[in-house]
Amino acid sequence: MEITTAYGNSGFAVLRLGLGGGQIGEPAVDDHKAGSLLNRALDLGITLIDTARGYGVSEERIGRHLAGRRKEFILSTKVGYGISGFTDWTGDIIPAGVDAALRRMNTNYIDIVHLHSCEKEVLERGDVIEALDRCVRAGKVRVAAYSGENEAMEYAMTRPEFKGFQFSVNVFDQACVDTHLPLAARNGKGVIAKRPIANAPWRFSDRPAGHYCEEYWLRMRQMNLPDYGLPLSELAIRFAAYSPGVSTCIAGSADIGHIEENLRWVRSGPLPEEIVADIRNRFKSTQKNWAGQV
Repeated sequence: MEITTAYGNSGFAVLRLGLGGGQIGEPAVDDHKAGSLLNRALDLGITLIDTARGYGVSEERIGRHLAGRRKEFILSTKVGYGISGFTDWTGDIIPAGVDAALRRMNTNYIDIVHLHSCEKEVLERGDVIEALDRCVRAGKVRVAAYSGENEAMEYAMTRPEFKGFQFSVNVFDQACVDTHLPLAARNGKGVIAKRPIANAPWRFSDRPAGHYCEEYWLRMRQMNLPDYGLPLSELAIRFAAYSPGVSTCIAGSADIGHIEENLRWVRSGPLPEEIVADIRNRFKSTQKNWAGQV
């Protein structure tokens, strides 16, 4: 099964499954373990790693453990905040954030840099978009992108400077499937699907609190998915990875076994059409109760 696809019109390809770098940046994760996981992920064929300024020491660990393998993977990060001496979400902080990321990740270019979930009003002001575009023209960034949801994402998709996007795509978050994804595909834009397993709400018998999947748990209950003969994690990963218009989906873990399992599922190919149709119909029949993406 061919599981590599183009990242829009960028000129590079990605595996349909990437690695989310959130967990490897957590202080509780041993640095040696993080390094082993990063290298093993590349050995397994992972071709995209997505991180962010806000993911603890994730960027530093990528730079420390993968600098010697830089040409083997597509590097994605996010900027716009958290640089000493600069005001968040201003034109000045964007190049400062890119430069800081270059130093932390021990590289002289970053393949994809997203503005990280800033409000629509910030995007409309224009200075942060223009600053990121200057970083592209300077050769520090290959693709300017936006990561976010709802109205801000709708506006971002009208801006020609953005060649890539990152937003939620999963069984319980399909608002983008008939809107953002086909628009991105028509315009040759790359898409990283985040939260492909919706933070696994099936782990909880009662509505969770503080696990960032409360809304997904409610949607799961209302959709009342039948037993399709597949583990829910596999169902979710394959749904997101093969949604038309998705270049890659990112799943984070500090357990290499989870990454190996996710890869096996992606290599199984798309879900049967009848299962996808049923999942889509169940979402649409209950969607009126929800507002946008989580």
